[in-house]
Amino acid sequence: MARPIFDADALITMFENATATQGEQLRGAVTQATLTALQGRELTLKNLRATLKAVGDAAGAGAARNTVAGVEPTALLDSVVSGLDAAVLKAVDANRVALQRLVQQGADLREKHLKKALDDLDRMEDTLFSALKKSAEGSGATVASAWGPVLERLQAGGTMSGLQATLTTEQITQQMQDAVRTTRHASLRAAQALADSYTAMVSGVLIGMSAALQAGAPAAAAAEAAPARKT
Repeated sequence: MARPIFDADALITMFENATATQGEQLRGAVTQATLTALQGRELTLKNLRATLKAVGDAAGAGAARNTVAGVEPTALLDSVVSGLDAAVLKAVDANRVALQRLVQQGADLREKHLKKALDDLDRMEDTLFSALKKSAEGSGATVASAWGPVLERLQAGGTMSGLQATLTTEQITQQMQDAVRTTRHASLRAAQALADSYTAMVSGVLIGMSAALQAGAPAAAAAEAAPARKT
């Protein structure tokens, strides 16, 4: 697998020199770096995990080097986490759009690729947690202790991307169930219409047969009354 493409050095430098007032700027930089790295790649969990870890490693490395007065390492790491979460939220939304298109095309939950897509969507938050834990484990001693409370808060409160993934899964599942019910109702209506037309057809056939019998009776009587032809 190719390494995620983004300017790691620029991200490291940005975190290394960040001030206490640059939280939103740092968050945006992390989000953009993650989305840039994901561009042109299949949005698989494997690629997502590798990208999140690479961006997290770079931002964490910069945070470990930061010696600016008044800057708390945990605040820098919070910006890393929120930036990555925002990027995963975009990935969740991309999945939502793709899944809705599948629903519109008649896909249902029995299809394997659709089941996998929904399963992967549910696992995106765990993928983010896993990547951040790996980044924390590989960080230097200076910032390693700061990762602990950041990750604890993250796991306790959850992520916006995780919440949206859950809502999206429920929404798509409901849409598919509604589509199945609609299709079933349409089939039942078609079957009822066929049944109605069938009984009408049978009635028509019966009337036709009765008319034919009635027309045939006088002819038979006339034939019986006519004298036999001499040979």
